Amino acid sequence: MKQVSFKNKKIFYRVEGTGKPVMLLHGFAEDGSVWNYQVEKLKKNFQLIIPDLPGSGLSETIEGKISIADYADAIKAIVGVEIKNEKIPFTLIGHSMGGYITLAFAEKYPALLNGIGLFHSTAYADDDQKKEMRNKGIDFIKKNGVGPFLKNTTPNLFSEITKKENPALIENLIRLSKNFTPDSLIQYYEAMRDRPDRSPILKTFTKPVLFMQGIYDNAVPLKAGLEQSHIAPVTYFKILKHSGHMGMWEEEQ
Repeated sequence: MKQVSFKNKKIFYRVEGTGKPVMLLHGFAEDGSVWNYQVEKLKKNFQLIIPDLPGSGLSETIEGKISIADYADAIKAIVGVEIKNEKIPFTLIGHSMGGYITLAFAEKYPALLNGIGLFHSTAYADDDQKKEMRNKGIDFIKKNGVGPFLKNTTPNLFSEITKKENPALIENLIRLSKNFTPDSLIQYYEAMRDRPDRSPILKTFTKPVLFMQGIYDNAVPLKAGLEQSHIAPVTYFKILKHSGHMGMWEEEQ
């Protein structure tokens, strides 16, 4: 693992393979290892840069109130080290919360990108119902801790097909997430809750945008992704027919 410093905290990431640079951003209560099913194939043709976002995996939690745009700046710190020639743009793909960060990066540093991917993610801000859900999640974490929270919420990320045919995947994700601190998860929830609507970025971003969505995704409904795909000038859309919110595991191929 390599590391950079951001806001006086250590941010870790790994680099795999050679070729055109592609960065993969994990989502909430995950770390970079969530992409392991895809790494072996992709690294044959691409230089993969896979961070642990601040507060995830080996990376330290940043103190204070942090926005999604702040996480994008943490990614920029890695880019400054790994992609020294900024005339060579790279591709940024984010899962769920990682997609929110991808859009914030595209808003601040569009010239550095040759394309973005939103994997089970959305450019829309949280509506009132979603914000209330985040607030309830924060209260639950404060009262009960990380373990009970993840055990309660993680199954909802998977389709009924996965729950029935491969329940071990759910347990694997819970184990992957067990080392998170309450502070880091609360910080993520607050940043997601308070992020602005970035759908206008899709309209002005002239490079390709990839949408990958699961039919059974309860967190980011398919309808929202289809709507947004008409905003971006250049769009690729992939529907995962057996997935909920965890397509990189549910349909790894």
